[in-house]
Amino acid sequence: MKVILSVEPVRYPLTGIGRYTFELARHLQTNTSIEELRFFAGRSFRSELAVPQATPGGSHFVKRFVQKRPLFIETYRVLSQYLKGKALKGMDEYLYHGPNFFLPPFPGPSVVTFHDLSPFTWKSCHQPQLLSFMEKGINYALHTASALITDSEYTRRELANYFSWPLEHIHAVPLASSGEFTPRPKEEVEPLLNKYKLRWQGYSLFVSTIEPRKNIETLLEAYSRLPQTLRLRYPLILTGYEGWQNESIMQRISKAEREGWARYLGFLPSNELPLLFAGARLFTFPSHYEGFGLPVLEAMSSGIPVVCSNSSSLPEVAGEAALMCEPMDVDSLTGLLSRGLEDETWREQAITLGLKRAAEFSWARCAAETVQVYKKVLSAR
Repeated sequence: MKVILSVEPVRYPLTGIGRYTFELARHLQTNTSIEELRFFAGRSFRSELAVPQATPGGSHFVKRFVQKRPLFIETYRVLSQYLKGKALKGMDEYLYHGPNFFLPPFPGPSVVTFHDLSPFTWKSCHQPQLLSFMEKGINYALHTASALITDSEYTRRELANYFSWPLEHIHAVPLASSGEFTPRPKEEVEPLLNKYKLRWQGYSLFVSTIEPRKNIETLLEAYSRLPQTLRLRYPLILTGYEGWQNESIMQRISKAEREGWARYLGFLPSNELPLLFAGARLFTFPSHYEGFGLPVLEAMSSGIPVVCSNSSSLPEVAGEAALMCEPMDVDSLTGLLSRGLEDETWREQAITLGLKRAAEFSWARCAAETVQVYKKVLSAR
């Protein structure tokens, strides 16, 4: 089997989709079922898999410039599809995999990964000028793909229902946390904690893009209701890329910072995140909607107890290891945060259950199940 994998998501900022693409590419390289694996980005092939960038490059600033101008976005979409299709012309002996919703014009079989349906079901959480771009790209992928992959069974069924796609052509292939997310001793983590003026197991952690869908304002409201001594002893630390519609969120974070019980660290290099996870006392993730919820799995892999919402795919990922409540239930969330910080019996159980649950997921499994989808597509030709 010959496979072309788009590696465009492996770039700054390395979000969950970028991490998925990078790990999938790494593990597909060693899969014996694949005779030839080629990486594609932009309109050209790459000789090797690039290491994710820790800082923004020129292409990032160009992308941000284009995203703010609707006319440029549509011009980019049309031109990009044309150039990609031209570069891939005559490659019909390959299978093409688009790991981030989109597919270019391609003469052979193709597979596309859908991570969630937020451009359709959570439109308010996306920049209006980007919605048309995303919806057109996604609709094109739906009409041309041989099969679809989702990160979770929740998204698989949501996708089938929303677009009336047959379930047998949609395959749930769960993600995993990378090997860097693992329990670590205090002495290994302390240099990073000292850099950010944090204490070992002296903070709660939130990691994700700063945007409305992540329900951060509800988290801040719930945390503000904890006893002051508890908030000051275990401040809430937030890190992530600044996304869309975050003005009110950042204002609320600033207020909490002035009160001394929260801090936003910005977007951290990927090599620092595993250490930040391992040094935390509690991970909090009350998101409204997730296609998978990779940070929850990364926290459990790090030996950190988790409090999260019970929405969308999160129960599927966390299993019985986390404390969960409705996303907008502030009182319940406050109670769970308090228990997560103070109940030592539950904390010990949660760490054990979390590590056991996280061990059920692996990137090797993700790659192997992805290859099985490729085989099904090729056998149906």
